[in-house]
Amino acid sequence: MPDSRPMNGGLTVMNKNRKAERQRTSTRKLIGIQDISDFSLVTYGYGELVYFLVKPTNISVLSEESIRARVYALMTVLKGMAEIEMCAYNSRENFDGNKRYLKKRMEEETNYIIRQLLEQDMAHLDNIQVQTATAREFAMVVRLREQNEKEVVPYLNRIEKTLKEQGFSIKRASHEDIQRIVAVYFEQNVTQDSFDEHDGDRWVILGDEEVR
Repeated sequence: MPDSRPMNGGLTVMNKNRKAERQRTSTRKLIGIQDISDFSLVTYGYGELVYFLVKPTNISVLSEESIRARVYALMTVLKGMAEIEMCAYNSRENFDGNKRYLKKRMEEETNYIIRQLLEQDMAHLDNIQVQTATAREFAMVVRLREQNEKEVVPYLNRIEKTLKEQGFSIKRASHEDIQRIVAVYFEQNVTQDSFDEHDGDRWVILGDEEVR
């Protein structure tokens, strides 16, 4: 009866192929992002996402009738436009995880000096959070799937017009807006003025050639 076990040489080739495939895999592919266009986030397998940023309204100063009208307008949009998805995300750094960790460490720490240092770290995070005031941003998302390229712009313009007619103050997210959303989502980074197209872009000096 022939031996069905794989030869060591075959396993070696398989391992090399897997290693080469991992090396070819980019960071964008690992997080599911194929590209960021001028107006959309192109993903692997989940369509092309177009974001309409919603300017929030302070409902605490609105009358009950005005609030009811806003709710009805949102209901109308969601019922009449099945392609609309809702998205809520942080627009500021969130330190809740860090604070939970520090609190746990303070409860476990027996050294008085170290516990004092942990308390100072906690107070520092509280101070930063008060200054930056953790906030939320909201967006309506349209997922493009197999739309004809010539039809995309009129299609998005029609959706934008409908949203504005329902009283929503919106803005179609630009390339820079989408970069910021992705940066906040993946690394909670909102302190940087601009974000790199490629890792390390900000450190590249134009005209500066490597000296060999």
